[in-house]
Amino acid sequence: MNGFLPINKKEMLARGWDSVDFVYVTGDSYVDHPSFGAAIITRVLENKGFKVAVLSQPDWKNTLSFTEFGKPRLGFFVTSGNIDSMVAHYTAAKRIRRDDAYTAGGVAGKRPDRAVIVYSNIIKTLYPDSPVIIGGLEASLRRFAHYDYWDDKIRPSILIDSKADLLSFGMGEKQTIEIAQRLDSGEDIATIHDILGTCYACPTTQTPYTGVECPSYENVTASKKEYAKSCRIQQDEQDHIRGKLIKQKHGKIMIVQNPPMPPLTQKELDWVYSLPYMRAYHPSYEDVGGVPGIREVEFSITHNRGCFGACNFCSIAFHQGRYVTTRSKKSIMVEAEKLTNMPNFKGYIHDIGGPTANFRKPSCDFQENHGLCKGKKCLAPQPCPNLNVDHSEYLDILRSVRNIKGVKKVFIRSGIRYDYLLQDKDDTFFRELVENHVSGQLKVAPEHCSAAVLDKMGKPHIETYIDFSRRYFKYTGDVHKEQYLVPYLMSSHPGSTLDDAVELALFLKKNHIRPEQVQDFYPTPGTISTCMFYTGLDPYTMQEVYVAKSEEDKKMQRALLQYFNPKNHHLVEKALKKAKRFDLIGYGSKCLIAPLHNRSVNNKRSLNQSSKYQKGKRKKR
Repeated sequence: MNGFLPINKKEMLARGWDSVDFVYVTGDSYVDHPSFGAAIITRVLENKGFKVAVLSQPDWKNTLSFTEFGKPRLGFFVTSGNIDSMVAHYTAAKRIRRDDAYTAGGVAGKRPDRAVIVYSNIIKTLYPDSPVIIGGLEASLRRFAHYDYWDDKIRPSILIDSKADLLSFGMGEKQTIEIAQRLDSGEDIATIHDILGTCYACPTTQTPYTGVECPSYENVTASKKEYAKSCRIQQDEQDHIRGKLIKQKHGKIMIVQNPPMPPLTQKELDWVYSLPYMRAYHPSYEDVGGVPGIREVEFSITHNRGCFGACNFCSIAFHQGRYVTTRSKKSIMVEAEKLTNMPNFKGYIHDIGGPTANFRKPSCDFQENHGLCKGKKCLAPQPCPNLNVDHSEYLDILRSVRNIKGVKKVFIRSGIRYDYLLQDKDDTFFRELVENHVSGQLKVAPEHCSAAVLDKMGKPHIETYIDFSRRYFKYTGDVHKEQYLVPYLMSSHPGSTLDDAVELALFLKKNHIRPEQVQDFYPTPGTISTCMFYTGLDPYTMQEVYVAKSEEDKKMQRALLQYFNPKNHHLVEKALKKAKRFDLIGYGSKCLIAPLHNRSVNNKRSLNQSSKYQKGKRKKR
């Protein structure tokens, strides 16, 4: 018998079990690694004495696949997997993806669209009296009435569509334990309505008196202003210290979100990461090449949770929260030692990070008793004067890990907040980052250069990135290394006009930046930016926001960011003419492209440009 939890009846019986307490249903292939939520929740339940089986990617077209373990004694936990099933299936342009990193063999189509809803409804049909608890990112971000990009409409709370009994939002360990223990003690799932970090549905006649109420599902469907108000209320109350209970009416049903569960303490985090993970995919996937999603994280270590950076387009603040918690140095060292003893470890730890790698402490002392400030950001548009900046503990951990026998290099890949880094008056961490923890190139996220767009993103202005870039290359030169910065850039974010996209193209040209990849804004549930995309309003000011929604507008903005690629020539010219920037079409040093008036000459020039561009890419690689 292998050390994984059972994924079929045969493996269940091999453990000497006739049945299980819980069946954990997931839209991913089973990977027992602490970077996967399914692994953490199932190991936590196992540690508390429960018999848990993993039903991985059941065939929703054959309901018998959901009966593999029979009816569990206590209930089902249901998740779509590590990411939203719609994001797993579709690109930002709503095109079907060809592969799935969280499926064995990388095969697409092994889970349904809206997996949580589909799985939960099937279970409720087969076992109507068995408790169903939904969780994970898909359920967490859809807990209220929400704009759905793929349907292009407002959908109700996922609790309504899934018919689940309870929804666990956030990271989930504490509420999962409490739910399991109370079900085990004989409590009825229909009465478990007081656990922090959970949502439930009840008749409006049973609505709690406390808390705040959002505009109803009917109101947010009818009015974009009401939707924007609803979004702000939901975002503002996601704080474990000052956050209030939130209510939202759906017809005769009230969706109730209890206040957030407090994040795990350092001791609790250490415990979670000490559980006996196999740190691998289930061996049954070996024949198809395993699960691609583990490759980037197999030799990575998570040291923190939460992110007070809280970019408007990121769901972390709404899911994990803004309060930062961290593991102890001892816990991280123990995990690093484990990695060195793994058979395929080559000496490289790919990351010691988290949502933001260089956050080790809460952003200020005030939040310890009062929570994070409502409606404000710690870093944007300017760093808060109360910000506590200290990299000493993180640096000590990095130094200690890279001195472990068998470790050749420790990289940081999960993202550095360079605006926070620049606030540190001691540049020791910055210098050691450049010297020891960059694998040839450091990925950072300026996202744009227009101040107006960056304000809508909740990001610092571009001057901060320029300052960081200058110091990065200076320190790189000091240690005689050839290293690069790879900036993440986003096109068509709410607030970005065609003029803003032209401004970004000019910034890239001036700074000799030629991005190989550009991310179109993707309106996923649960973010402030998605609210702006749908409503055309900033929920914090109620002022109108320009939104690029037409396919043509999006393509032009995207093409401008790669103006140098001959394939984009026609779109770039079209965009520049529409923006009345004829001065940027020509042969001068400030021009972005040459004119297309002479087709034969231009075709030859484009072929030459294309050849140079491809040679440049090969040389860079």
